[in-house]
Amino acid sequence: MKQDVIVVGAGIIGLATAEQLLLLGAKVTLVERNKVGRESSWAGGGILSPLNPWEYPDDFTRFINYSTSMFPQWIARLHQASGIDPQYIRSGMRVLPPFDKNIVENWCKRHEVRLEFEDILPTDIAVNRQDHLGVSNNDNQSAILPEIAQVRNPKLLKALHERILQLGGRVIENCSVNRLKTLNHKICALDTSQGEMVSDHYVLCAGAWSQQLLDQHASNIHIKPIKGQMLLFKFDQPPIDRILVKKDIYLIPRQDGYLLVGSTLEDVGFDKKITTSAREYLLAKAQEILPALNAMSVIKQWAGLRPASTSPLPFIGRHPILGNLLICTGHFRYGITLAPASAEILVNEMTGHAQNFDVSLLQPK
Repeated sequence: MKQDVIVVGAGIIGLATAEQLLLLGAKVTLVERNKVGRESSWAGGGILSPLNPWEYPDDFTRFINYSTSMFPQWIARLHQASGIDPQYIRSGMRVLPPFDKNIVENWCKRHEVRLEFEDILPTDIAVNRQDHLGVSNNDNQSAILPEIAQVRNPKLLKALHERILQLGGRVIENCSVNRLKTLNHKICALDTSQGEMVSDHYVLCAGAWSQQLLDQHASNIHIKPIKGQMLLFKFDQPPIDRILVKKDIYLIPRQDGYLLVGSTLEDVGFDKKITTSAREYLLAKAQEILPALNAMSVIKQWAGLRPASTSPLPFIGRHPILGNLLICTGHFRYGITLAPASAEILVNEMTGHAQNFDVSLLQPK
């Protein structure tokens, strides 16, 4: 592949796509409005799974499973090439009640997911008994998914950035795209804060900013930002050995003793400011789950803007009108998890290669 490609957005999706294009021989330029990997991809937790995966449709689950199966080889290759360890670990995930045990068991059986149940000890995890009203078959047990993995997402982003530079990719930071200049149902140039840029193909991976950039060319591609705030703690040793989930709250242990707590879901536009109310909410919920946090101080709080659409599935494919524009956006909370598969699908679409599964539901319309 000897064509020029401009990728707009250097988050996890843009970086993963650029890497695959470079490996095929394309000449790739990444254009990023901020710093590489410093938006939603950096702000997340790096859990390679939905929090309560049985709540999602089967099409989404198949996509997730395909993508997570790519991680061991992808991470190993990036680590070897870049010298940066993204810390891929199968830590497992423990889901606290309330949940319906029958639904969980049936979902795991149908998708061949390993499942265990574990009694909740009074000295182990604090569980609010009020949450279980109407759920009588599992109120003293948690569901364990031992194969769920995590990555240290900032390190993965750094490894990808380094790999792209090794492969000859060009990265332009602090460069905002003002508008898409079009002619005869194609993009003829990008109007940017650093001048006009021209390429054979354009790939939009701009996350929460995607619909803004598409403007009148958005068609049915609806993306909006949903703010998520998180907290960070530091222990001498990891206080838990698995990712811990209760409803929409999660605790992620890192090997060096850091513990991430997330996250809020706030429909407030492009406001990224951290708030005291979010801090208090997350702290109270986390302390309820893990009482050891009562003696700990928050050492950091931050926020990111997730690219949300009306479907759990992202948009991946060729723009319905602009023939040399491809879209890869709308991953919401699962950009890290879906990155390798999303990049593969996008590149197959660009090059005309057959897809490894039905991707028709992902196509922009």
